[in-house]
Amino acid sequence: MPDGERPVRGRLDQPRVPGRFRLPRWDADTFGRFAEAAARFMGTAQFIVVMTVVVILWVSFNLIGLAGMRWDPYPFILLNLFFSTQASYAAPLILLAQNRQDDRDRIQADADRRRAAAQKADTDYLAREIAALRIALSEVATRDFVRSELSRLIEEIDRRDPPNPVPAATPEQ
Repeated sequence: MPDGERPVRGRLDQPRVPGRFRLPRWDADTFGRFAEAAARFMGTAQFIVVMTVVVILWVSFNLIGLAGMRWDPYPFILLNLFFSTQASYAAPLILLAQNRQDDRDRIQADADRRRAAAQKADTDYLAREIAALRIALSEVATRDFVRSELSRLIEEIDRRDPPNPVPAATPEQ
């Protein structure tokens, strides 16, 4: 570009000229935490009590006019405007908090699903191992089986060959 020329806006072969007006950048996570805190507070009895006290004071000051304070006469249009503004901000904040909770729940459900699948695979493996051990042990002689066989053999030997009495020792020996 020759000296003194400004880049032409709207041409694709030229770099874009940055504008002077820039929107502020918001950290989505910080704003999300703020939305969750606001939604959490709006769902408490404390919030309802505070709002009730504010409305009672507002209506009292504007009806009675203590110390000449009557800034919002009877139809209370300014109070209605404040409630509308509060509601117009509260609804998106609550929705944002719910969306963040849904995202956390979805991630938790995926982790639970993976964990359950791994536990099922481990359980299936252990069940197969136990079955293999049972099959292998069915061919191994148990203690009761060996005892019964030995008892049977002793009885068989006793039937064939009755025990000989041992002669008594003579005094000469």
